[in-house]
This record gives sequence, structure tokens and C-alpha cells, in this order.
Amino acid sequence: MKNWIIAIVVVVLIAMIGGCSYNGMVKSDEDVKGKWGQVETQYQRRSDLIPNLVSTVKGEANFEKSTITEVTEARAKATSIQVDPTKLTPEAIQQYQQVQGQLSTALGRLLVASENYPNLKANEAFGKLQTQLEGTENRISVARKDFNDAVQNYNSKVRSFPTNIMAGMFGFSAKGYFQSEAGADKAPKVQF
Repeated sequence: MKNWIIAIVVVVLIAMIGGCSYNGMVKSDEDVKGKWGQVETQYQRRSDLIPNLVSTVKGEANFEKSTITEVTEARAKATSIQVDPTKLTPEAIQQYQQVQGQLSTALGRLLVASENYPNLKANEAFGKLQTQLEGTENRISVARKDFNDAVQNYNSKVRSFPTNIMAGMFGFSAKGYFQSEAGADKAPKVQF
């Protein structure tokens, strides 16, 4: 009789620990998905600003058409890539990040080229859009950091003992991080 009671108590304890572990993993998984949603929201905000920026720049008659075309094409490509929040694999995040990086590069060229056009630089609408774009880039950086923090918390839970046993049983696997852009470890050279 004693052995049955001990066995029942052990089973109940294992079930309670497993239930807490499962609920903790679900909560962390949902946190990662929420943070991913914030990353997408900020990238969408940037994509929404681009048509207004391009329209303002087009007003400057002599502006390089190839630069405008490059920004428009990069925006179209960036908005066509969608990542399922339930499949945040390192490969999916890398692909998303690569396309967004191409858009960042095209926008950078647009803003650098705009320096050669005094009328454009003096345009109040262009100045406001440029400020909004800079603010959005900062928001993207914060959202990416928050996402990486949530992924780190989740991955720590999924890989720690004894939670890793429950994670394997219920299909929870490690998620991917945002990585820095290639060459970001080197300071840019400024020459006058």
C-alpha cells in the first residue's frame, strides 16, 4: 500500500513540474512571437514612409532615377517576405534580415545622394520624412534587441534541464536571433 502512495505522489509531482515547465515554455514562446510582431511593425512603418519619401524626392527634377528605382524595388522585395512567427528558424530570420538590409542600403544611397540637391535638402516635407525615417530606424533597433532578449530567455528555458525533456516531448525548439550585418564589426572610414 505504501509503495502505491509513493508512486502516486511521484507521478503527481512529475505532472505538476511538467505542467509548470510547459506553461512557462508557452508563455516564453508567446513572448517571442509578440516581440517578432513588434519587429515587423517597425519594418512596416519604415516601408510605409518610403513612398512618401520617394514622392518628395521625385519632385526634384534632376534626381538620379536609378536611385529611386532601386529604393522602390528594394521596398517591394522587403514587403514580399513574410516570416511565420511559429517558424522563427535562424534561416528564416536570416532571409528576412538580408532583404531588409538591402532596403536599408538603398535608403542610405538615397539619403546620401540627396545631399547634392540643395532644393531637396531645404524641402520641409523631406526633412520631416528623413527625421521620421531616422526615428523608425531607432525603433527597429530597439525592437530587434527586445526580440533577441525574448529569444534568449526562451532558448534558455527550452535548453535547460529538466525543461528540455518537456520541450522535446511537446515540440518546442530553439529560435533564431537577429545577427549583425556583415562588416558591422568594422568602423566606417570617414575621409574629408
